[in-house]
Amino acid sequence: MDILLATPRGFCAGVNRAIAMVHSALAEFGAPVYVLHEIVHNTHVLHELKSLGAIFVEELEEIPTGARTIFSAHGVAGAVEEEAHTMRLQTIDATCPLVAKVHRRIIHLHEQGCALLVLGHKGHPEVEGTCGQVPGPVYVVSSPEEVEALPIPPAAKVGYVTQTTLSVDDTKELLAAIRARFSLMDGPDRTDICYATTNRQLAVRRLAGLCDIVLIVGSKNSSNSNRLREVAAVQNIPAYLIDHADEIQLNWLLDKKRVGVSAGASAPEHLVRGVVARLQAIAPGKVEEMNGEDEAIHFPLTKIKKAPQKQMK
Repeated sequence: MDILLATPRGFCAGVNRAIAMVHSALAEFGAPVYVLHEIVHNTHVLHELKSLGAIFVEELEEIPTGARTIFSAHGVAGAVEEEAHTMRLQTIDATCPLVAKVHRRIIHLHEQGCALLVLGHKGHPEVEGTCGQVPGPVYVVSSPEEVEALPIPPAAKVGYVTQTTLSVDDTKELLAAIRARFSLMDGPDRTDICYATTNRQLAVRRLAGLCDIVLIVGSKNSSNSNRLREVAAVQNIPAYLIDHADEIQLNWLLDKKRVGVSAGASAPEHLVRGVVARLQAIAPGKVEEMNGEDEAIHFPLTKIKKAPQKQMK
């Protein structure tokens, strides 16, 4: 059974930067370092960082006053930043620069007086952080039906931003529904779907056309990993999202000649290698790397933001 590996796959620049910032903080200041929300959505990355002294929390109230705190790659709402300042936390903002760009855009649209739409999945940390950049209502839509149900007059001036990890194809359908309903729509020439999401989805679409089955390495709560599985499944071949090699089921591989393997942007390469080793142990075959986009993007780290000092009387 042959194996074809998608290119590109795995860590993107934003994920690399966020993980590096946790390592850097631990090396410079020692444990513990608190992280608000999962730094990236991958169980193996989180386990490794926890073993080094990172403490992941869901609410700022769980963090001691004045502690060193990292905001995840998904970004946080403005109110969270203000609360962190009030708590005198020493914060490091690991928000992906491409997510930060979306934040700046929604603020600009708000200042222009637009009714605001976020194309994305309700409850996702990135979407919550984006919605929290501005006061007033922000509507999150993930289907044409939700667009149709929006309590916004058709003649209103509408502006939108996009969750960076959406499906490229689904987003096209959403935008068509928005344009059909609102004549005054302020949108970018292209969506906010990031380069890494786009490149990985294109690679998986090609991979699915060349294989009998596709395995996507990534955690179940990873939006971009779920979208990769969906892209493969649309090609009418079996496609599975697995967190690690032990989740591979032998019945998936019956009568399969070639297995395609890719990984979400938050999945480390060693997990892919584990999947390859597992497949080779089941049915040895040729392993090939697919030609694809060469990603050379790098985002620099940001420095810690010191807590405000108490005023001396």
